[in-house]
Amino acid sequence: MERLQDRVAVITGGAGGIGLATARRFAAEGARVVLADLDETVGNKAADEVGGIFVRADVTSEDDVERMFRTAYETYGSVDIAFNNAGISPPDDDSILTTGMDAWRRVQEVNLTSVYLCCKAVLPYMQRQGKGSIINTASFVAVMGSATSQISYTASKGGVLAMTRELGVQFAREGIRVNALCPGPVDTPLLRELFAKDPERAQRRLVHIPIGRFARAEEIAAAVAFLASDDASFITASEFLVDGGISSAYVTPV
Repeated sequence: MERLQDRVAVITGGAGGIGLATARRFAAEGARVVLADLDETVGNKAADEVGGIFVRADVTSEDDVERMFRTAYETYGSVDIAFNNAGISPPDDDSILTTGMDAWRRVQEVNLTSVYLCCKAVLPYMQRQGKGSIINTASFVAVMGSATSQISYTASKGGVLAMTRELGVQFAREGIRVNALCPGPVDTPLLRELFAKDPERAQRRLVHIPIGRFARAEEIAAAVAFLASDDASFITASEFLVDGGISSAYVTPV
C-alpha cells in the first residue's frame, strides 16, 4: 500500500525501536521521512536506510523542536504527519515511595513536555495546510493501574493522553486529527534490557497479556501508519489501544 505517498512525516525517537519501525513503514507507504533523535551516527544510518533525513534534536528543547519542524518544511515543503514518540523509562523511576525528584522531572520532561513542545510547534504548519495528523505515544498504563509502578512514566503517559484529547477536539474542524497511541509492552531493545536482567519481572507482565507475548515494533508501526493515513479520517481525540488485550483482561488464558 502507498497510503502516505509524498506526505512528510516527522518522527521523534526515530533512530530505534518503535520510531525506526515506523520510519520503515512510512517509507514503504510512500512518505518522506524526517527522523529526530540524539545519536547522530545511528540517526543518520537510519535516515539513509529509509531515504529520509536526520535532525539531531533534544525534544525537551523548544529551540531544537522548532528547528526540527522547520527543517522538515524547508526540505520537503510541508509537514503532514507528526509522530511524537520520543520517551524514556529509566530504572530510577519506580514506586512513588522511592522515586526521587530528579527522576520524576527527567521523565516528565522527555515523555510529556516534549509532546507539548512538538504539538505546539507543528500545529501552525498544519493549520496553514488545513490538514494534518498528529500521533502522540502514550501507553496502556495511561488507562489502567499497575502494582509494578513506574510512577513518573505512568503519570507522563496519562498527561499525554489527556492533552491529546484536548488537542483533538480543539483542532478537529481545522482538518487536523490528534490521536494517542497506547501500546502494550513492546519487544524493543529498551524492554529487552529491562527484563533480561529479571525474567521473573517479565513473566509477571506476560501473564496479563491475553495474546501471550509482547508486541513487535512492526505491529505498533502498522497502527501508527493507519492513524496517519486517510483510512483513519474519522478518528481523532482517541486513545488507540494496541495492547494485545491487556486493558480488557480480567482472567487470561492458561
